[in-house]
Amino acid sequence: MPSLIAFQGELGAYSHQACQRARPDFEPLPCETFVDAIEAVRSGNAELAALPVENSIYGRVADIHQILPESGLFIIDEALVRIRIHLLAIPGTNIEHVEKAFSHTVLLGQCRKFLSNHKIRASAWADTAGAAKHVATLGNPKVAALASGLAGEIYGLESLARHVEDQNFSRTRFFIMSRKLDSYPRGKNGIITAFVFQVRNIPAALFKALGGFATNHVNMTKLESYMVGGSFNATQFFAEVEGHPDDKPLALALDELSFFTDELRILGIYPASPERVQVSQSRTTG
Repeated sequence: MPSLIAFQGELGAYSHQACQRARPDFEPLPCETFVDAIEAVRSGNAELAALPVENSIYGRVADIHQILPESGLFIIDEALVRIRIHLLAIPGTNIEHVEKAFSHTVLLGQCRKFLSNHKIRASAWADTAGAAKHVATLGNPKVAALASGLAGEIYGLESLARHVEDQNFSRTRFFIMSRKLDSYPRGKNGIITAFVFQVRNIPAALFKALGGFATNHVNMTKLESYMVGGSFNATQFFAEVEGHPDDKPLALALDELSFFTDELRILGIYPASPERVQVSQSRTTG
């Protein structure tokens, strides 16, 4: 029996694509919510979970950074999925006859120009693959869905138009989560360490806490803050840095960070995605 990798959404979702990219030998397990996907791993019903953390256009995925620290799971890998949007309808449909398109509000927002040019009304749906499934069930040539090509294949829909997104650089990054921390991952493109911390309530605590990364020449690729416990005074930070905690520069930086924090937890040590390097290089040269 193949191992399972859980994700939020219906089969054919972009999260399903992330599962295929990260672990093609695993069987995808669709779940209703992010919490359900996490619980599937915690309970042992699935070996891994693929959770979206940020999109290159719309920023971080709501709630994920609140959920991850308390999930009891660890990040062991990352996957970047290029968001290619298809207009899907029942076979034999003429695009000129389509009056309405269903999809998640985020995807609808990425296709405004296309929808306007074809005079197609946007209609919000809970998720992209669910919209495709709904269109297949209706069997009405006047309605379509904006979703992945994979969703079209799964639900027997025809792609009336491919890559209809207004901007062609939308990517979503996913964390691959496990019950166990992979302490010594291998990767050709470097290692990323992710952690959360809360600074002590002293003047300039954050400035002092982060100083160790600069003095030890550790590259911090992400730093995000969010409130915890409903308090305006308790701020938690999520960070990603290049390197392994056993590397001397990062070890020294983390040691200095711990002096100024009330809490410091490693959430994952994982290989950098090849796409992360490619995107970085394209921005540098482009």
